[in-house]
Amino acid sequence: MKNIFILILIGLLNCSMALATNSKNCLECHAEWEEEDGPTHLFSKDIHFQKGLGCVECHGGDTEAEDMDGVRSAKNYRGVPKFNEVPNFCARCHSDATYMRQHNPSLPVDQLSKYKTSVHGQRLSKHKDKKVATCISCHTVHQIGDGKLPHSSTHPLNVPETCGKCHSNKDYMAEYGIATNQLDDFKASVHGHALLVNKDLGAPACNDCHSNHGAAPPGVDNLALVCGNCHAIESELFLKSPHMKAYAENDFPMCATCHSNHRIEHPSDKMIGSTEPGICADCHDHDDGTRGSQTADSVRNAINALVAAHEAALTVLKDAQAKGMMTTNEEFLLKEVDQSLIQTRTHIHSFDASVVVPKAEEGIAKADSVKVKSAELIDEYYFRRKGLGGATLVITFLAILLYLRIRRIEKPKG
Repeated sequence: MKNIFILILIGLLNCSMALATNSKNCLECHAEWEEEDGPTHLFSKDIHFQKGLGCVECHGGDTEAEDMDGVRSAKNYRGVPKFNEVPNFCARCHSDATYMRQHNPSLPVDQLSKYKTSVHGQRLSKHKDKKVATCISCHTVHQIGDGKLPHSSTHPLNVPETCGKCHSNKDYMAEYGIATNQLDDFKASVHGHALLVNKDLGAPACNDCHSNHGAAPPGVDNLALVCGNCHAIESELFLKSPHMKAYAENDFPMCATCHSNHRIEHPSDKMIGSTEPGICADCHDHDDGTRGSQTADSVRNAINALVAAHEAALTVLKDAQAKGMMTTNEEFLLKEVDQSLIQTRTHIHSFDASVVVPKAEEGIAKADSVKVKSAELIDEYYFRRKGLGGATLVITFLAILLYLRIRRIEKPKG
């Protein structure tokens, strides 16, 4: 058993020495003339290097050769790929399921296929456009990091800046006629604030909406399905709503019509209604031949009534709590009112008052119940105070009588 253990150690040592030799000559030679930000200095942070892969896995060549002529003469030498060759260059490994299973079976092997369907991939293949993004544009070249690591260009917190390298550069994007304010708008949005300020890694970055390798602008087919990846209930309601058909017929960008795209603000009740600041008036007026304005006002009134009922119930409940009453049941019921408020606001996306109003009324009934029960507790508090006051007076009176009686008994008889 001991001999087997020694053989295993020797085998592992040989493998590590082979790996060191694999790129030793490349790194030593390049280190002599490269700047501090050259590949030799960056490669130690590269996921490929960390997984045991060296220079020859990508560039080929003979690592034992003493000069570049010897490296280039090797049969498998590939050197540096041309710009339009990069996707296929990376796909040699990343599209090979058998090879990837040995190194990282969790990674998909369809990146190249998706890239070819993307705007970037199509411009590269059809127009030979050397300005579009390829693998190295987003992942870098010799410092490719696992997306879970903070230094990686594809870490969620870094993705906006990664995309922004091109998409916020006015000169670079000028020939495409594409706006370059997306990064600034995203940073000001509710999504950007959640991701970049609150560091919520579950918040969406560019790739969550535009996809990764199959990047395409939302709205090409159905924007509601894109937003529905996170906002599933809202998407389902919208797809069944009268707005779905109207937006499709008028080529409106669905969710973005009301919420914008990159500069999405935190939604508020003020957005609902046929008068400012309600945004329903952007498309509807009272004599446009639709029920749009009436529906908007009905929905707004229902939500306002629910909010008012919630606030009234909360005020009375807090009063009961301040008086030390046991309010556990009322607190649980108020949480149901909170849920009713969330559900009512969500059901706005049905754009149907007959769906929204009953939800609001259900919440109002619960809020009224909280208010009534909390008021009863307050009444009980005052009843107890009065009872306690009366009992205190009686006890005090009896104590005085007892005291006088004792004094009389203890008084010496003359």
